[in-house]
Amino acid sequence: MAEIIITGFHAIEERIRRAENSNGLASTMRILYSKPGPRIKKILSQAKTIGISQTQVDDSELDSLASHLPEIARDHRGIVMCVKENHTKPQNIIDFDQWLASIQNQESPDEKRITVMILDSVTDPHNVGAIIRSADQFACSLVILPSRNSANDIEGNDIIARSSAGASAWVPVSIVTNLVRTLQQLKESGFWTYGADAGGETVQTCKFPKRTAIVMGSEGTGISRLLKSECDSIVSIPTNGRIDSLNVSVAAGVLLYEVYRQSLN
Repeated sequence: MAEIIITGFHAIEERIRRAENSNGLASTMRILYSKPGPRIKKILSQAKTIGISQTQVDDSELDSLASHLPEIARDHRGIVMCVKENHTKPQNIIDFDQWLASIQNQESPDEKRITVMILDSVTDPHNVGAIIRSADQFACSLVILPSRNSANDIEGNDIIARSSAGASAWVPVSIVTNLVRTLQQLKESGFWTYGADAGGETVQTCKFPKRTAIVMGSEGTGISRLLKSECDSIVSIPTNGRIDSLNVSVAAGVLLYEVYRQSLN
């Protein structure tokens, strides 16, 4: 049974939240910490309530556990979570907080384009697979899915795999518990965020910046009110049909193409 190492306050807290909603998941986790400050004490308290084991160790042991991680993730800040998994986790299913940390020391936003696609409660696996396929074709850096009310079984859903033409095996995907918090973190890291909905700026006139995050809403109700209010702008695709809107996967493909097209100019 493989064991993965997780560092970073946000990343560990997200794992604890995930365990709160999954029977038996807490038993696969353990936390090692050194000198607990206020933030670590809060994490330990949350973990204790769901039965995650905790052990106080020296910083040297934490250093050793984190030594094989990417450089940005080796700064454990006094706490490490170890998670046992029954199989080797696909490399494209990544932790959002660690991904966000990894881009902080990359080129400035003016030098490298990074595109993120956020799917708010898209429940049809055909749509999720089709969007991941477009993400692969149009150089999308990351697809983000919520842990609830979403077709997010990237590893085990054959429909997603087929609809994506296999792209679900390598397009980077993160599954998060709170899309609003995730969107706020992206904005704090220099991303401009665009919600896809009617009545916004038309896609032809929108100039997408180097760091762009696009939010697509669910098939039935669109983007949730709170998430929509966090977007910097609303972008729309002009149409001339008799029905009221495009399928979410088609709309996502159009928007990803336009961001990609602008990057070629």
